[in-house]
Amino acid sequence: MFKIQTLNNISRTGLSRLPPAQYTVSTELEHPDAVLVRSADMHGRPIPDSVLAVARAGAGTNNIPVADLSKRGVPVFNAPGANANAVKELVIAGMLLSARNLPEALGFVAGLGDHADPHHAVEAEKKRFVGSEIAGKTLGVIGLGAIGVRVANAAHALGMRVVGFDPHMTVEGAWQLSSDVIKAGSLNELFAASDYISFHVPLNDATRGLFSHASLGVLRRGAVLLNFSREGIIDASALREGLASGAVGRYVSDFPPIDLLGSGQVIAMPHLGASTAEAEENCAVMVVDQLRDFLENGNVQNSVNFPNTRMAREGVARLCIANENRPGMIGHLSQVLGEAGLNITQMHNASRGNLAYTLVDIDTPANQAALDRLSQVEGILSLRVV
Repeated sequence: MFKIQTLNNISRTGLSRLPPAQYTVSTELEHPDAVLVRSADMHGRPIPDSVLAVARAGAGTNNIPVADLSKRGVPVFNAPGANANAVKELVIAGMLLSARNLPEALGFVAGLGDHADPHHAVEAEKKRFVGSEIAGKTLGVIGLGAIGVRVANAAHALGMRVVGFDPHMTVEGAWQLSSDVIKAGSLNELFAASDYISFHVPLNDATRGLFSHASLGVLRRGAVLLNFSREGIIDASALREGLASGAVGRYVSDFPPIDLLGSGQVIAMPHLGASTAEAEENCAVMVVDQLRDFLENGNVQNSVNFPNTRMAREGVARLCIANENRPGMIGHLSQVLGEAGLNITQMHNASRGNLAYTLVDIDTPANQAALDRLSQVEGILSLRVV
């Protein structure tokens, strides 16, 4: 029986994939085996030693102390791509809102209730809201992951010229991206070529302030910035300067910049990117399936700190080992198992930066003495038998 603590409301569709005969799910649990979370801030919150994994029903993990959990050998799972369609649709909506001046037009119509002749007012004033079509315009997409690829493909289908930039694009992403998308050689090349620019990268040290004061010098004048990624991707000072000078035509964001609210150049939304029933279900289903496979079989899929490591079960028992990525570790593990008389049926090891994860199937039950010796091996972060 596994105990799962939930820190937010998780879609019932996702939770239904945890068989009641094997899983207890509750918001209040002592010694939980895993934690399911959405937006709750886990920084500074005590995480029991019993926790084997943390799973977020969403993509970003800024609300989870990933570094601290890594030191404990605890994988942190997320659901990349599960909300991609929801975000893609909102990005397209953001472009249309901007291109057709829809926020201003909707506000105008909403204020006609007390007008003496609203029909005449509509005809007389509609010229104030003349916009432009997005077909034929150029969209620059920064970050061609699950969301960026969908945005690029959708924009191309709407008749836009699309330029993409992602030096770390995966093979899977390349397969899914339309062959008509033009690959930019640099950010500056993309900035100079684009009427609209959409950001789809995680927030980290490398991407913080990705759009900066220097970007304003190469930006196509009047370009519209679409930020459905994270607030810190765009330098706030550079954004204010760009809006004031006209270098930036409009800013459309899912993260309301408080000091710019009320500006006619800013279209702000209250973090709606993944706020659809479908996206919440997709995220919950994906992350619950990953969590269950880890707890029951030790397999790791879509962890943000440990490498993907999957292996079909074979043998009597499986050892799941999280360790520091250092030379000689596999040899040391094999030696300890051999001296304990435990025969390895199969083994799979993968590394990711300073961390590694190893699955070892053995053809006899693991004895406690062998497990104790393995636990004492320098660099072992966590060890369990499934």
